[in-house]
Amino acid sequence: MSLTPGRRLLSIFSGSVGNLVEWYDWYVYSSFSIYFARSFFPKGDLTAQLLNSAGVFALGFLVRPLGGWLLGWYADRRGRKAALTASVLLMCLGSLLVAAIPGYATIGLAAPTLLVLARLLQGLSVGGEYGTSATYLSEIATAERRGFYSSFQYVTLIMGQLLALAVLVLLQRVFLTEAQLYAWGWRIPFVIGALCAVVAALFRRGMDESEAYRSAAARQRAGGSLLVQLLVSHPRQVLTVVGLTMGGTVCFYTFTTYAQKFLVNTAGFSNAAATGISALSLFIYMCVQPLVGLVSDFVGRRAVLLSFGVLATLFTVPLMSALGSAGSFGQALAIIVLALLIVSGYTAVNAVVKAELFPTEVRALGVGFPYAVAVAVFGGTTEYVALQAKAAGHEAWFYWYVSGCAAVSFIVYLSMPDTKRHSRIPAA
Repeated sequence: MSLTPGRRLLSIFSGSVGNLVEWYDWYVYSSFSIYFARSFFPKGDLTAQLLNSAGVFALGFLVRPLGGWLLGWYADRRGRKAALTASVLLMCLGSLLVAAIPGYATIGLAAPTLLVLARLLQGLSVGGEYGTSATYLSEIATAERRGFYSSFQYVTLIMGQLLALAVLVLLQRVFLTEAQLYAWGWRIPFVIGALCAVVAALFRRGMDESEAYRSAAARQRAGGSLLVQLLVSHPRQVLTVVGLTMGGTVCFYTFTTYAQKFLVNTAGFSNAAATGISALSLFIYMCVQPLVGLVSDFVGRRAVLLSFGVLATLFTVPLMSALGSAGSFGQALAIIVLALLIVSGYTAVNAVVKAELFPTEVRALGVGFPYAVAVAVFGGTTEYVALQAKAAGHEAWFYWYVSGCAAVSFIVYLSMPDTKRHSRIPAA
């Protein structure tokens, strides 16, 4: 049964809004960690408390492959709709738990233990969300506009980041005092996230299952491990996902998450200026995603990925060097925007490329699991590698590391087919 344009757009909106909520909840943790760190860990200096909260944040990255496996399996066995609903409810539970946990002074070691549990739930959720939402958006879209519609996964991902930042600024500057934020105000964004997750779950319960999954579900599927089937039957595609993700995820975390710290620690900007530069550049970056996705619908996915691979390999080192010596707000903003325009060649199309590599029966698992592994290994360690290079007195080594990761991905792009012309997703 073919979807009407109205039902298709509603389903795409329902899938995208849930993704937005998921990433808002994910980034709220890092945005507000400076305020809640002292609540969950024994009294000590701020650096020790932040290191503890950062360690818990890192645990969320480590369990993302497990989330990609479990929810990818569930999406391929029980449907995209069921897995996306489960994913956002997991995030809701994690956020509610963070908001409700009493402090260390009240329940002792149970406080950081419960914080770890909450972050593990959120890591499982985000790990499963990527593969399933990428699969769903790619399957539900029409074949001729698959790149355009699937690009909204990163639009909502970036929007989640911006909303977390907006809530922080509003609470800091309009609604609460510094003392209130430290005492109890940091719980508010987690409550907001949990409530929004419930609304997103209701939207997702009303969306249509993709025709590709319905057709596959009508065929008898044998028992056995989907993960084994994936690794045995599609090893090249699995390695392709890891390889094409490697350079993209390192560049993404370099110019989004790490850039703000780099502006302060290396370029010498104030915290307020760095936040402003990051917010403006992220907004422009968000708006560009659908345009690049649309371009891929005309010229092909491979051409867009190759453009990213070439430009990121050649220009990362000069761009990072220029950013480190940027002398004004406008100059720093222009450099980061230029870098993010290059990264858009990966982020706008990577979801649809991965989805088009796999058959329907293992598509969500094939997209989600190897992607989560690559992000945990390369994306999650980007900031650590950068800071280690700086601490060693050779910060430029990190620039070459990012460039090298992009070069590896470029080689992968050269060796892979154009998935737009060889897509394994049936026309919707």
